[in-house]
Amino acid sequence: MAKLDANSTLKRLRNRYRLVVMNEDTYEEVVKFKLSRLSVYIFLSTLFVVLVGLIIGLLVFTPLKYYVPGIGDPKQVREFRILKMRTDSMEKALNHKQKYYDDLQKILQGKVPVLDTNKLSLPKVEKSVD
Repeated sequence: MAKLDANSTLKRLRNRYRLVVMNEDTYEEVVKFKLSRLSVYIFLSTLFVVLVGLIIGLLVFTPLKYYVPGIGDPKQVREFRILKMRTDSMEKALNHKQKYYDDLQKILQGKVPVLDTNKLSLPKVEKSVD
């Protein structure tokens, strides 16, 4: 594979080309441009940067930013966090109550194994008289 020389690449970028827009019926030249690859590249890069800047400016400085997911009024974000914490705590409380009712229902139906409540038989400790 042939290596590209830096000088030849730079020369290709600077070679001049002519872009001519002609009238198809009369073959009259309407507009002609003298371009190089480098000037086209610079023009397209500048156009891209300007368009990105305009779109970012439009989103930052207009109410359109509220339609972007994840961005909203700080007051609304705070309210959403509070609501999320409340719903989480309510869900935990509901789960605890449901477990309590399930256990109570098992006890009333007699499905809970009988617990051994006998005292443990521990060896007696001898008391020493001083």
